[in-house]
Amino acid sequence: MDVVILSLALIAMQSSGDAAGSWSQFRGPGGAIAVGNHVLPTEIGPKQYVVWKTPLPVGHSSPVVHGDRIYLTGVEDGKLFTIALDRNTGREAWRKEAPHKGLEKVHKIGNPAQSTAVTDGTQVIVFFGSAGMFCYDRDGKQLWHVPMGPFKTEFGAASSPLLVDGRIVLTQDYDNDCFIAAFDVKTGKQIWRTERTEFGVGYASPILWTVDGKKQIVQAGTLRVVGYDFDTGKEIWTVAGMARICNMTPTVGSGNILYVGGWGAGADPGDIIAVPPFDEMLKKHDANKNGLLEADEIPKGPIKDRLPQFDRNRDGKVDHAEWESMRHIFGAAKNRMVAIRPGGKGDVTKTHVLWEQTKQLPYVPSPLVYNDLIFLAKNGGLVSTIDPKTGKSFKYDRIQGRGNYYASPVAGDGKVYLFSEDGKLTVISARAEWEILHAVDFGDQVFATPAIVDGRLYVRTGGHLYCFGGK
Repeated sequence: MDVVILSLALIAMQSSGDAAGSWSQFRGPGGAIAVGNHVLPTEIGPKQYVVWKTPLPVGHSSPVVHGDRIYLTGVEDGKLFTIALDRNTGREAWRKEAPHKGLEKVHKIGNPAQSTAVTDGTQVIVFFGSAGMFCYDRDGKQLWHVPMGPFKTEFGAASSPLLVDGRIVLTQDYDNDCFIAAFDVKTGKQIWRTERTEFGVGYASPILWTVDGKKQIVQAGTLRVVGYDFDTGKEIWTVAGMARICNMTPTVGSGNILYVGGWGAGADPGDIIAVPPFDEMLKKHDANKNGLLEADEIPKGPIKDRLPQFDRNRDGKVDHAEWESMRHIFGAAKNRMVAIRPGGKGDVTKTHVLWEQTKQLPYVPSPLVYNDLIFLAKNGGLVSTIDPKTGKSFKYDRIQGRGNYYASPVAGDGKVYLFSEDGKLTVISARAEWEILHAVDFGDQVFATPAIVDGRLYVRTGGHLYCFGGK
C-alpha cells in the first residue's frame, strides 16, 4: 500500500470539504460508532493500510479529531504535554507542557496522561490529575488553567471531561473528595459543583442524555448510577444496585434507552469478598491496641490487597467509619448491566430498569451499541453480543487476543474493532452470531480507544499514533 498516495488522497478529500466529521470526545459523538458512512479497511495492521504513522510520548488518552487537527496528551521525562497533530500528515503541529509540582501516583500499568481531551474546534480542554484542567486554542495558546490535584488515589486520574453547550463537565471519583462539576469553557470558571462523598473510586466518564428536551448528565459510580440536571447539577434520578467500582462509561441506544454497567472483583457468585465487622477485626488483629487497623495488622488476602481503598483519608490507618463504609460497599455491590428507560425521578430502580445482565461483564471497556446489538469485550478475549431490548445473550466466545482489555470496542461499516492491552487486534462482523474477519499483532501495548472519522481509523499504541485508510 503506497503511503504517499494515500496521504495525498486524504489531503485532497479534506480540502474539498468531504471530510467534515469530528470525533471530539472520548468514544466520539455516537458512542464509539464511526463518523461518516465510509467503507473501512478490515485487514489493518502495522504494515497494512497505513496512511501515516507518528511517534508519540507514552500516554493512555485516546485521540480526538476536529477539523484538520488531532489532539492527545502524553508524558515524557516527567513532563506532561498536550499535543496537536496535523490530521492530513500526522506531523506535530504544536506541543504544550502542563506544569506540575509532582506527578500523582498511578497504577503499575497506568499513566499520568490517561484522560482524553475534548474540543469544540475552537477550545481544546485537557485534564491531568497531577496538574488540573487546561484550555488551549487550536494553535496551542493557553487560554486558562484550573489547578487541581494531585488527588489521593492509588490509580491516577482517568475519567474524561465532557463538553456540552459551552460547559465542561468533569467527574472525579476517588477514595475521598469525589465530585462532579461544570465549568465555563471560555473562562474555566466553575458554574456548579455537586459533592459525591458517598462514592468510591471509579473511572466512568460522564455522558449527555437528553430526556423530554432537557439535558441530563449521567454518571455511573459506586453502587448506583445518577442522572444530574445539566443546568444546576442537582440529582434527578438514580438506579441502585450497581458494582463497587464502575469503569465502563454508559451509552445511549435506540429508543433513547440508557445502558449502564459495572464490574468489580469480589461480587460474583463463588468469588465474594466478605468483609468482617470492624470490632471483630480489632479483637483479632489490633496488635498495638490503638483502636485502629494498620497495614501490618491485616492478614494477607483480598482485603489487604485493597486496603488503600479502605484508608480513604490516606493517613496509614483505618478507623471504624472508614472500615464500615467499605464493608457496606462490598456487601451491597452487584456486578451487572442494566437498561434504563427515560423519564424517571427519584429512585427508579424498581420502575425504570427494563432488564439486567449479570454475566459476561467487562471490567473497563465500555459497552458498544451498534447494529441493534450490544457488544461487550471482557478480559481474556471474551466477546459477547446482547439483545438491547431484552438483555438476552446471543454469542459469547473467545477471540484471538486473549489478554486484558482496556480500549473500548469501536465500530463502523459492519465491523467491530477490538484491541487487547498487548496490542492484538481482532476485527469481527457486527452480527449477533459474529465471526472473526481479521486478527493481527501490533507488537505494542494499546490502552487508548481508537477514533473512526471519515473512513480513517486513528489507533494509538504505546509509542505511535497510526492513521489507517482504504484506497
